[in-house]
Amino acid sequence: MSEGFTRPEARVLPPESLVPPDSLIRPPPNRFTHETVERTPFRYAGQPGSGPESGSLAAGTKVVLLRAEDDRAAVVDGSGLYVVVPVSGLRLLDGPMR
Repeated sequence: MSEGFTRPEARVLPPESLVPPDSLIRPPPNRFTHETVERTPFRYAGQPGSGPESGSLAAGTKVVLLRAEDDRAAVVDGSGLYVVVPVSGLRLLDGPMR
């Protein structure tokens, strides 16, 4: 029965609109250690470091720092998104990053 509402036309989204399934495999954290200092570009965890960014986190996004190596850090945000960001884009919730 289709009375009272209209159904949008079905369409297939392009491959770049999909989120890699392994980046959302864990539940979101309930405690955060860092936040982004400005809009911070990210790549999905496991994605090679060359090429364009996968997206960005808004300034002030609270994250948990999982691992930091050289100038990159693996973090997870409140929605459970596991990504790699530049270390320079993070600060401890209590002050600057150590």
